[in-house]
Amino acid sequence: MTEPLLNLKIRKSFHGFTLDCEAAFGHGVSAIFGTSGSGKSMLLNSIAGIVRPDEGEIVFDGQPLYSSREGVNMPPEKRRFGYVFQDSALFPHMSVSDNIHYGYKLTPRADRRIEPSHLVELLQLERLTGRGVGNLSGGERQRVALARALATSPRLLLLDEPLASLDGGLRGVILGYLKRIRRELHTPMVYVSHSISEVMALADNALALRGGRPIAYGRASEVLVHPEVSAFAEFSTLENLLEATVKRRYADEDLAELEVGDARLLAAGVRRGAGDALTISIRAGDIIISRRIPPQMSARNIIKARVAEIHTVDSRVLVYADIGARIVIEITQTSLQSLALRPNAEIYLIIKANSVIPLEAAGG
Repeated sequence: MTEPLLNLKIRKSFHGFTLDCEAAFGHGVSAIFGTSGSGKSMLLNSIAGIVRPDEGEIVFDGQPLYSSREGVNMPPEKRRFGYVFQDSALFPHMSVSDNIHYGYKLTPRADRRIEPSHLVELLQLERLTGRGVGNLSGGERQRVALARALATSPRLLLLDEPLASLDGGLRGVILGYLKRIRRELHTPMVYVSHSISEVMALADNALALRGGRPIAYGRASEVLVHPEVSAFAEFSTLENLLEATVKRRYADEDLAELEVGDARLLAAGVRRGAGDALTISIRAGDIIISRRIPPQMSARNIIKARVAEIHTVDSRVLVYADIGARIVIEITQTSLQSLALRPNAEIYLIIKANSVIPLEAAGG
């Protein structure tokens, strides 16, 4: 295991609530997960330098950012972390271009690694640069907020529930951009969310908080089925949020063929054209597992897969399968036993075309 990038052990009391947390985050995407009031934002703001802990220490890449013992409290602007808020918090008197260039201009030349022009292209903001921010949609505002934060060439990107205020289509759009940022810029992230689906889609590791205290930390798939986490996680809303590419459209039917990992899926209601990328949602409970290729049936998608992990959560069983991408299926204990599932077993996933939901912003 590589050395953690961010180490912290802090305590902070505020209005009768106490955050008492020790954690270590790596170079990829780490999620802070929990219900409202669990201390997620207080922890993130402590990392950012917006909140000063009462005691403890925060160390990033070997550099102390805060230490009550040594009297260190580096101000936010010296930490060089990017921050994306839930409501985007753009400068209302500036254009899109000026918002993006604001942090870039304040960044010393020697620290500039990411050019605004690259961010405009990466986040597909070309048509928006000259516009004011007052008439942008929610998804456009979050894309601009991401570009503004990244224009500072941050050592770490902090995201406080950036999808919480967006509808399903826009949520999928922004999630797709976050994955693209991860792939192309390799900027480490700490991502705050109350959504287990978002955490599973984006994070390598997750820290679960409850009442201001950590109750589990590790690989996201394992943390989310930890007994104390499963007591408050909303598994009824569990969905797979997957990257897909349109391979072809069927003119005589409202169907498109999508590539997801190594698999091909038919989906209804896709507005994109061949070659376009999008995010799709498939509820974990809408997928059927078979050990053999099933006979003729109405479901249009029969996908060969391999069992990667099996986790039991109370009466639920979560089966993680590999189709060239990770996908989770919810089944019952009875089904687990009757199918005799085990890691590395070959299975077939049966998915109706109308269970594959394209998450696209209105207007495509």
